[in-house]
Amino acid sequence: MRGPVEVGTELPPLTVTLRREDLVRYAGASGDFNPIHWNDRMAAALGLPGVIAHGMLTMASAARVVTDWLDDPADLIEYGVRFTKFVVVPDDDKGATVTFSAKVDKLTDGHAEIDITALAGEEKVLGRARAVVRLP
Repeated sequence: MRGPVEVGTELPPLTVTLRREDLVRYAGASGDFNPIHWNDRMAAALGLPGVIAHGMLTMASAARVVTDWLDDPADLIEYGVRFTKFVVVPDDDKGATVTFSAKVDKLTDGHAEIDITALAGEEKVLGRARAVVRLP
């Protein structure tokens, strides 16, 4: 954390690129081998626009905009999101880019409430993404 923290303080943005190989790695680490995360045919059969990133991978990536800002990531004491849109990951070398931004919304009793925005292209992919952090 750099400098004073006030309501309206903007955290440095974070851009993450997700490629198919990232989905495979995440599947192995999480044990979530659902074919909608790696197989175009299966994703299409379920009416999805293509292979989609794991929701929990998107959620974890969004938390990084906060933990990268904190001096100690253990100061993140509460975190939650609502999933609103899929992050579609094409089968190419470019992948899908998700940009995360965050702003301090409220200060109370040595804590800051932070609102997080996650955009894949122009689409907001998380709703009510909010973190509570302990301030030094």
